[in-house]
This record gives sequence, C-alpha cells and structure tokens, in this order.
Amino acid sequence: MTPTTVQQLAILVLLVLPGTSYLFARERLLGVREAEQEVNNRLLRALTVGFLLDAAYLISAGPHLVRLLRGRGKGPLAGVAEQPREAGLWLLCLVVVVPALVAWAEAYWVRRRRAAVHEETPTAWDALFQDRGACFVRVRLKNGGWAGGWYGARSRSSTYPQPGDLYLESQYRMEPDGTFGARMSGTAGLYVRAADVDVLEFHEPRRVTRGEADDAV
Repeated sequence: MTPTTVQQLAILVLLVLPGTSYLFARERLLGVREAEQEVNNRLLRALTVGFLLDAAYLISAGPHLVRLLRGRGKGPLAGVAEQPREAGLWLLCLVVVVPALVAWAEAYWVRRRRAAVHEETPTAWDALFQDRGACFVRVRLKNGGWAGGWYGARSRSSTYPQPGDLYLESQYRMEPDGTFGARMSGTAGLYVRAADVDVLEFHEPRRVTRGEADDAV
C-alpha cells in the first residue's frame, strides 16, 4: 500500500529501506541466494534486516534521533524542517551507508570461509559475454548438430534475470565435425537459446581459416 501520511512514510523509510539497501548491496557482492529467488522471500529478508537495524539504531542513538525528529514539538517531523541538513545526513547514513557496510562485512566473512570466489556478474552466461570482443562462436546443440556465426558489434546476448539467449549477426555453414565453412549467403543472423546448447565455444578470428575476410571487412 502507498503511504498516505507523514507518519506512514517515515515508517516505510525507517523499516523497509534499510533492509532493501542491505539486500541490494549483498546481492551485488555475493549474488542472489537460491532460496531468495521468490519475491516473498526477498521481501521477508529485507523486512527482517530492516527491523534488526532499526532496533540497533534505537539502542545506540534512539534519544538523539527522537529529538531530531520531534524538534520543538510542532509536528511529528518538525525537527527535520528545523535541521534539514543534519536530518539528511542521518537518513543517508542509516538507510544507505550502514546497511551497505553490514552487507560488505557479511560478504567479507563469507568469502573468507569458502573456496569459491563470486564475481559481480550474476551468472556464468553473463561472464562469458562481459567485455567480449568480436569473435567466432561455435555451438553444439543438444540434438548433436552444430551451429556457428560471427559475434560482432551488432550481436547481442541476454543478461540476468532474462533466460540465456544469443544473437549472432551472421551465420556460417558448419561441417558435420563442427568445422567452420563459408559464410552463408544472405545471412541476417543466427538466434540461439542457451537451453538448446550443449557446448558453446569462442574462437579468435585468426584461428579460423575460412570466411574470416567476410566479417573482418
């Protein structure tokens, strides 16, 4: 529900946003947990973390925060209007900086305890095409057939959370053993779904003996 009063807006900011900031920072550092793929689980975690952070804020700086919000008592948030800069600084720290630091500390602790290293890219598919230069791509499909083409400036690959798929701007004929043949006449591209791929390979242009000149122009 959309907050309709100042008090409801304050509750939303203080309860929901710290947990949301923590969750965004944590996913950036450690990725998305399998159990948190569902929206309800993510919301529950954000609310739980927000509640714990708010409790810590009240314990450590509760009296000062109350005085800052109430000000001289002329309204529920009179102190914010009286001292907007201080209120904004506190809001930035409590809603963004502290949750991000908590997420960073958790990520640091987790990385020290596990052997695998998490990259910022959410999936291996994203990592394959991140900063990928022009090259030839060869695909062995699950039905045993081969497909291949040129991955260049007009090619595209999907990113998380979308299902993996790939568009190659030009298609090449493939021999039964997977060897690249000539560039197909009139090709307008090749679309490949990750779900149909058994093996995907990248080949630098210099390693391909035929068809290279067509795409290098």
